[in-house]
Amino acid sequence: MFSSLGLFQSLPCPGRNNCNRPSCIFSHSIDLPSHHSLNIPVQKAQPLPQTSSTAVVPHAVVPSKRPFHNIAQGPSSSSNASALSGPPTQRLRVGTVQKPVAVSAASHTSTGVPIIRINAAQSQVALPVRQAMLKTLYEHFVVLYDTILPLNPTLASEHALRQEEQVYTKSTKLTYRNAVINSIAALKRRPIPASTSHPSVGTEEDLAARAESRKKLDDLQVTRLLLKPIVMSVEAMQTWGFITEVPEGLGGDQSSAEGKITQCERCTQSYMVKNNPIAEECQYHWGRLFTHKVNGERMRSYSCCQKPAEEGGCSRGHHVFYESKAQDLHSRHAFSFTRPSVADTETDTALDVVALDCEMVYTTGGMRVARVSVVDGSGRQVFDELVRMDDGVEVIDYNTRFSGITQEEHAQATLSLSSIRKSLDAFINHDTIVIGHALHNDLNTLRIIHHQCVDTAIIFPHRAGPPYRRSLRDLAKEHLGLTIQAGGGTSGHSSVEDSVATLNLVRWYILNKLKPTAKT
Repeated sequence: MFSSLGLFQSLPCPGRNNCNRPSCIFSHSIDLPSHHSLNIPVQKAQPLPQTSSTAVVPHAVVPSKRPFHNIAQGPSSSSNASALSGPPTQRLRVGTVQKPVAVSAASHTSTGVPIIRINAAQSQVALPVRQAMLKTLYEHFVVLYDTILPLNPTLASEHALRQEEQVYTKSTKLTYRNAVINSIAALKRRPIPASTSHPSVGTEEDLAARAESRKKLDDLQVTRLLLKPIVMSVEAMQTWGFITEVPEGLGGDQSSAEGKITQCERCTQSYMVKNNPIAEECQYHWGRLFTHKVNGERMRSYSCCQKPAEEGGCSRGHHVFYESKAQDLHSRHAFSFTRPSVADTETDTALDVVALDCEMVYTTGGMRVARVSVVDGSGRQVFDELVRMDDGVEVIDYNTRFSGITQEEHAQATLSLSSIRKSLDAFINHDTIVIGHALHNDLNTLRIIHHQCVDTAIIFPHRAGPPYRRSLRDLAKEHLGLTIQAGGGTSGHSSVEDSVATLNLVRWYILNKLKPTAKT
């Protein structure tokens, strides 16, 4: 046996006088001081509310740990003392964990340069580097948009901010700087835009999206089958002012209204139609009335001069008149149907689909056609000719502001309206689908009656409903991103440009509104 080291001699034996060990390692001396026992606090069990007459057995008493508080519910007043005396409680996360998203703010410096407002820790590229690249992009956009910034002062900063975000999204930390430099080089190669709808306005993604959309339009061959769902019924044509039957009478027996009293279309005054009218006898507004608000009040003003509707005209010219009744038009030049199709379809030169547009001038026989343009279903020009007036009909006003035709140009016209009609027979027969905008005006001035028509003024309705129509210029800008008739009231329209625009609007409608039909 090993000898005891006496390490427990200072502790009283737990067995005291009942110890039976022959060599106890504890002390049996009665002079030892009493041992201090641990004082462990205990928490009494709270009685549960009794829900029945049966007695509830109390819970066993257990030692208590530090009180736990949910920080979402706030600290308990009864445990403040114990919470202060012990170590601080651990804060728990409350709610779902979300990944922070870097959002750029629309802030700008005093010079107009946009500022990137994002969390720097979330950016792969140092924020000062991105800000410097953004500033360079902004400066090049300002140079590119020099002509359109006065009317759109925030356009350069908006596009610069979007362009930088697009480059950053597609690049890495190592390729970011070179990607921005390439974007700047591409900006320098863009042509200077004349309007916000110009193809060079926008970020690289904007230009790519427009190019893709344009390619889809150009690749779409418009056929009779695709257009069948939107061909107008005869009833709809009559509602919208189309002449669907040849009026009674010989036709063409009164080609000129010279010497008759009629009402001026411009100033609404009555006057006598003359071959050589007095210049500047008519004071009128060449623009249209539109409604807008000034200081909260609705006002009607003219688009040509912004003057209110009550004020006199801003322009002077000749008195002119316009006829719309079928009998009156028939008396100036006879109406007729388009020719029937040839039995042998292989020898028939008529096209399945054409888009047509005309330019008109004011004459002693009312408003008459002066130019006719036709393109086929792929947008290729197949006909474009000036029209010589019938015998006894003299031009009063070439209406160059809208027609784009001058006296010098029209003097070169050699084909009369009858000859133009015969020339159109080579492209249009009874089954050809004719596309146009406000097509009834073109067919009426050509004295053509045709029942296979698609009118972009009808398939893109005005929000106010009939008889209102949206302008071709607005539709082309909204759906095609193109600016047409951009002469500003000085250079006039182009019938070729307008006919191509109507065809492209129909293409857009087929791709975006008639997809199920187009696939069948």
